[in-house]
Amino acid sequence: MKEHKEEHNKYRSTLHEMTQTTPTVLWNDSSSIEELTFSISHGAIGATCNPVIVGTVLNSEWNFWKARIIQLIKEMPEGTEDEIAWRLIEEISVKAATILKPIYDREKGKNGRLSIQTDPRYYRDPKRIVRQAIHFNEIAPNMIVKIPVTKAGIQAIEEVTYLGISVNATVSFTVPQSVAVAEAVERGLHRREKEGKDISRMGPVCTIMVGRLDDWLRVVAEKNNIIANPGIFDWAGVAVMKKAYKIYKERGYRLRLLSAAFRNHLHWSEFIGGDVVISPPCMWQKRYNASDVTVENRMDKPVDPEIIAELEKKFTDFRRAYHEDGMSVDEFDQFGATVRTLRQFCEATTNVILRVRDLMIPVPDK
Repeated sequence: MKEHKEEHNKYRSTLHEMTQTTPTVLWNDSSSIEELTFSISHGAIGATCNPVIVGTVLNSEWNFWKARIIQLIKEMPEGTEDEIAWRLIEEISVKAATILKPIYDREKGKNGRLSIQTDPRYYRDPKRIVRQAIHFNEIAPNMIVKIPVTKAGIQAIEEVTYLGISVNATVSFTVPQSVAVAEAVERGLHRREKEGKDISRMGPVCTIMVGRLDDWLRVVAEKNNIIANPGIFDWAGVAVMKKAYKIYKERGYRLRLLSAAFRNHLHWSEFIGGDVVISPPCMWQKRYNASDVTVENRMDKPVDPEIIAELEKKFTDFRRAYHEDGMSVDEFDQFGATVRTLRQFCEATTNVILRVRDLMIPVPDK
């Protein structure tokens, strides 16, 4: 009993202190019930789901969800494997959303939401994205809908916001993307306000996948034989997040930034003190809580100018990511980190569908 109590206290320390003493909010980067329950006990007030996460949930809770897939196949005799797979994704999301509902009620819509991702294969079609967002908004009261920050996604974000649906902009890595999202959300909110429609319970966020920008620059360096000082890549996403945050505060945008795609403690510790969301996987939460990193306001501390200068000098894609005018909306779809992430999310969606296929039409014994 004593050992259990000591372990519990160890895992409460750092993140719990952050959520209690700073405006920085913790969401859990998983819809796994076990992980979400742990995270809520340590201060989390939101969670997320995407095709990659669904695959992880299926792996860890396969016995339960295998039985449910078999039931769905019987309940939907004319359903395609795609339709059954998406019903499965919805059920995984709703199950997590139910756990978060008391927080949603307490926070009046700003938190307590489960992020559910629109089909990444729709990234070029704003109408399909909007239709799916409307549907997702109806399956639980505390859904927040993830929409990719592509050219079509920006159009969908404005329209979905106008319809009163809270968005979580995803597949986003750069200052230009985060500003385009904020402007689209503001246009949607203004349209609602002009018509006298309520926005009081909306809680939009814009994700910056900080670690994926770092990853992409490493790929560029390897491909182009660029030598950079050790550790410099760990600061690229941090620099983008901090610059976007400064712009958001200066302009008074009515949505928060969210840090995702964790690769090191900077993707959390450098954002403490900001009015932002951090959304690490449960594994990283445990690492942070067991670390000696202190809880102090670092969001307003600028990244070393020498690091910024080297990144700008050696990487065109960092300049595109860091400067507000580095990319136009028309260029979002071709940005390297966007292409890599969309491909991964599309592949993960296909893998979920294949899990359903294997139960619908199993391979016959030889």
